[in-house]
Amino acid sequence: MIDWPLVQRLAAFVAGQPDTPASRHDLDALSRESAEAVIAYTGLHPQSELPTAEPVERAEWIRANIASMSALLDPALRQVGKRVAKPARPFVELATGAVMTAEVGVMLGFLAQRVLGQYEIVLLDTTPSDRPPRLLYVAPNLANAVRAFRADEREFLHWVALHEVTHAVQFAGVPWLQRHMAGMVRELLDSAQLKIDARRALRLPRTDDLKKVVEVVRSGDLVTLVASPGEKQTIDTMQATMAVIEGYAEHVMDAVGEPLLPGLPRLREALDRRRRSQSAPARLMMRLLGMEMKMRQYQQGKVFCDAVVRAGGIEALNRVWRDPSSMPTLAEIEDPAAWLKRTDVPPALTA
Repeated sequence: MIDWPLVQRLAAFVAGQPDTPASRHDLDALSRESAEAVIAYTGLHPQSELPTAEPVERAEWIRANIASMSALLDPALRQVGKRVAKPARPFVELATGAVMTAEVGVMLGFLAQRVLGQYEIVLLDTTPSDRPPRLLYVAPNLANAVRAFRADEREFLHWVALHEVTHAVQFAGVPWLQRHMAGMVRELLDSAQLKIDARRALRLPRTDDLKKVVEVVRSGDLVTLVASPGEKQTIDTMQATMAVIEGYAEHVMDAVGEPLLPGLPRLREALDRRRRSQSAPARLMMRLLGMEMKMRQYQQGKVFCDAVVRAGGIEALNRVWRDPSSMPTLAEIEDPAAWLKRTDVPPALTA
């Protein structure tokens, strides 16, 4: 139902094509150097080869993500289409396809303007050999950030590489992690339903409907607007897992970068300021796309990981990688002491 070639063209139009000066530094060499430092600090040992770094333009980043999104969405949308009565099916498929094509195109175009790097992996019931992960760096966005932050280019690239390579080490060093994430994605896709209520579709929204939408938009948690209780539980588990994955990378990039990057405090302050100081239209767009939820994952996950390491070192934090049951819940992300107690980490968490 989604016209993916049109998504590519629309996203490329929204993203724009800025002139990108060639970097003076080898991102693959920086990534290999970062991998050695991350492995030494975390003690996680990749069980498969890490991908080669790829500096890409925005259009290539969009193409890579379209490949991942189509693998996720197309099977789910086909199942949704089968649930619609045959007389209405062509109309529903056409209308749904047009709306989703526009939404996905605008979303990818907006994100392509902002993403610095990405460890790109398909979260489906697949093995890495089916679709190897990629380590992407969006060259024009990195160049823009270096200028905006007035940063030393090599330091900034090295810092970003530490974050993205940490994700590569996580997934290559924790065999169950990709399967765990894929299982949650599969559970949500299998439960996806299209519910059509003709009476509701034809009436104007009531005050209560509008209040609910406003509150959800304010919270940046749009996905819960249409989630069933069972789906909400899975979404909560996925959010907690993502908070750990992102927070772990945020912790590692600072912990490993501190002795290597003299300008680290200024880089961290500049990046946090960039995340906070979005224009009003950009902030609205971020909420509609769920990106504010992503920002909370960075922030809350890093606070959790920093607190656990202060209490028991990186060895304590690495308890999250024992098995899925060792992952913190959303409540434990807010209360690291409770997670430390549940996982039997000896040191007591101090304020």
